[in-house]
Amino acid sequence: MPGRWSPPLNIRIRKVEALMTTIDSIRTAPPPLAPARRRLALLAIALGGFGIGASEFVSMGLLPGIAHGLLGEQMAADPEGGIAKAGIAITAYALGVVVGAPVLAVLSVRWSRSSMIIALAAALAVGTVLSAVMPTLELTVLARFVAGIPHGAYFGVASLLAASLMGPGNQGKGVALALSGLTVANLIGVPVLTAVGQAAGWRAVYLLITLIFVTTVVALKRTIPHQPKVVGRRMVEEVVALRRLQLWIIMGIAAVGFAGGFAVFSYVADITTKVTGAPATAVPWVLAAAGLGMTVGNVIGGAATDRSLNKTLMIGFPIYIAALVGLFLVAHLSLVALLVGFFLVNAANSSLNPAMQTWLIRVAHRSEVLGASLNHAAFNVANALGASLGGAVIAAGFGYEAPMVVAIALACVGFTLVIGTLVGLRVRARRTLEVLSEHEDTMTGSLPVVEPVSV
Repeated sequence: MPGRWSPPLNIRIRKVEALMTTIDSIRTAPPPLAPARRRLALLAIALGGFGIGASEFVSMGLLPGIAHGLLGEQMAADPEGGIAKAGIAITAYALGVVVGAPVLAVLSVRWSRSSMIIALAAALAVGTVLSAVMPTLELTVLARFVAGIPHGAYFGVASLLAASLMGPGNQGKGVALALSGLTVANLIGVPVLTAVGQAAGWRAVYLLITLIFVTTVVALKRTIPHQPKVVGRRMVEEVVALRRLQLWIIMGIAAVGFAGGFAVFSYVADITTKVTGAPATAVPWVLAAAGLGMTVGNVIGGAATDRSLNKTLMIGFPIYIAALVGLFLVAHLSLVALLVGFFLVNAANSSLNPAMQTWLIRVAHRSEVLGASLNHAAFNVANALGASLGGAVIAAGFGYEAPMVVAIALACVGFTLVIGTLVGLRVRARRTLEVLSEHEDTMTGSLPVVEPVSV
């Protein structure tokens, strides 16, 4: 009809994408489950996260033992250099996540999510047992890289499965539940396994974690309802999401903003003994305080994200920075001060994780697994960057307090990027409304309501 207004092409495309996403969700939605089986399925998903959290973070608590076991001569001559070199194993795991997350997410379009998560849990078991048996640092580093490859994709698929099992409107809570195994691992598993490692050796710890992953495979097979793969999805459609500039910006925020937390956490054992002056037996307690902070922060972050993603970011980042500053100021005072400091830093850090993952899932649109997986790739870029920068300042002779200064600087850069991104999105939304207003006389009826660009 002449004079009739039609929405711009980009708005129509977004509506079609939203409709296709809804159709995909209907196609892949699991059949109704009995409450007991739903709880067991969610528990099985979280158990895999528990194993991943234990595998990733126990390496930090056991780093001195790994260094002494694989670099005995260097540790006798240059302890700081030996610790920094052994830290490469932490970096290698993180790089494995970075490589594996997008690759496996793209390949996942040919798998059902229920089959994919079982295969990923099995791959985690293989990588972890290899980490336990390698005889040299170089081979151990390679094994840690292999162990990290399934990490991001597991959490990506787990987040979507958990959200679908919990029902509509619970995306943030689903992400938080998938991550709950990781946070509980830091609360209970990592401290206990660190104590086991101090008594029985770090190799025994990796063997125990392998057993956790084997148990996860069995539990997932018995509890997760089968989901057919989405018909008509192609790998190229997943890759298209990588063209979105906003997705790369969000990944950059996570990679830089959270690198500081890893710069500190990677050297928690040495900060405890060298800065605070506590005995090595106190390290599991510091890890437990950090894990408790992660658990509390994850719960708060999941609920806050469902209320307002933007406010969670704008409030959470300043709290995170303040907690890092506080840790730097009190770490040398006493063990109690260190415990409180690590609790607050990790609570603030974890409260932002569900928001960042939800943001990436939304920006990725139909490429949900890719978006959810890339969050973990970004966080492990942060892990690699933080461990490397923390090790660099220690090896340069600045002492074990220096990583905390690096952490504060990186967190400030991340918050600056958050502010710039949210302001840019608001400006773009305002310009879209202005363009529509200029063409109001070509429409019949009143100006349609156009929602601002969602993050």
